[in-house]
Amino acid sequence: MASAVQTQKNGTYKTRLLALSGLFAAMIYVLTAYLHIPTGAGYTHAGDGLIYLAACILPTPYAVAASALGGALADGLSGFFIWMPGTIAIKALTALFFTNKSEKIITLRNILGIIPSLVLCVVGYSLYEGIFMTKHFSAATIAAAFGQTPAYCVQVLASTVLFIVCGIALDRLNVKKKLSL
Repeated sequence: MASAVQTQKNGTYKTRLLALSGLFAAMIYVLTAYLHIPTGAGYTHAGDGLIYLAACILPTPYAVAASALGGALADGLSGFFIWMPGTIAIKALTALFFTNKSEKIITLRNILGIIPSLVLCVVGYSLYEGIFMTKHFSAATIAAAFGQTPAYCVQVLASTVLFIVCGIALDRLNVKKKLSL
């Protein structure tokens, strides 16, 4: 009997995680695809702020999946198919810089996670554009791709503001405790 109750609790827990992961993926998609500013080769958005939040709330595998899926859907359904492989890798890795192990979302560790996020965004997308999209490696294509650095910095700044504002609000509401994750 105790085993059946435990199995039901595990099933409910996993269902809750899957539903919350799907919700985060959808929110990442919507914020990225519909609230963005076109730039040279792509667009700048604040959707990464929701990736940071997902990674602070969900267990790592679920946060990684929601981040990669939400970002890839935004690229693919916006017509930027060529960016999808890079986005999947970069957004999945971005989720790894944050932790859900604290009772709070806004912690020093999670704030510091923004720094490697910025580096990954700039370097990852610039190398992806400079190597994979041009189908060859040259100093000129890499240098041109790094010309997008200001747009990536604006993207991370906007995402940071969204993350901190939402994180503070969710912490005040004790969302992590109420979700029992």
